[in-house]
Amino acid sequence: MDGTLVNSDAAVERIWRRWAEEHDIDFARVLAVVHGRQGFATMAKLLPDRPMEENLRENALLLAEETTDVAGVVEIPGATRFLASIEELPHALVTSADSALAKARMTAAGLRMPDVQVTAESVSASKPDPEGFLKGAAALGVHPWDCVALEDSAAGVEAALASGAQVIGVGPRAATLGATAHVETLEQLRVTPAPDGGARVTITR
Repeated sequence: MDGTLVNSDAAVERIWRRWAEEHDIDFARVLAVVHGRQGFATMAKLLPDRPMEENLRENALLLAEETTDVAGVVEIPGATRFLASIEELPHALVTSADSALAKARMTAAGLRMPDVQVTAESVSASKPDPEGFLKGAAALGVHPWDCVALEDSAAGVEAALASGAQVIGVGPRAATLGATAHVETLEQLRVTPAPDGGARVTITR
C-alpha cells in the first residue's frame, strides 16, 4: 500500500523523525529501514537491546498517531485506474500497516479498499518475512508463484520474492532492489484479463 498505491512519505517522515529525535538516532538510519516494515520491527532493528514488549507498546502509540495524521497522503499516479483494472480479478492488499491505518491512508488518497486484506493483525512476522504474501495468495486460492506483487521497499521486495511471487518494484526506492521488473509509477502498468482466468500485466515505457 504505502509507496505502491499511496504516497504517505510525508506522514511517515514526520512521525518517525520525531521518534528518531526522542531516541537520539540519526534520522537517515531510520529512513534506511522504516519503509515496508511494521513499526516494532523497525524499532527492534535500530534498538536491538530494547525489550520487544517496549517496542510493541511504543508501536501502538505511533500507529494511533499515524492513523490520524494523513496530511499530504495522496495516491501514487495511476493508482485509481490500476485498482479499477483489477477490480474483477483476484487481488489482495498485503500491507505492514494495521487495518485502521490502511483504511485511513487509502481513504485519504481517495482509493477503494480491496475486499481481501492482509494487514499487521493478520501475521505473526513483519516483512521481510514472506508470511503476508503467502497468506494473501492463500486467501485468493492461488499459488504464490502465480501472483504478481507490487512493492517499493527493500523489506517488501525481499518478502515478495521469498514467497515465490513475481515482483514489480514501484517508484525510485525500488529501482535497485532486484525486483523482477520496475516502473516509476502505476501509470506504466496495463492489466488485462487472460483467457485462463488470470491476467496479463504489461509495462509501458
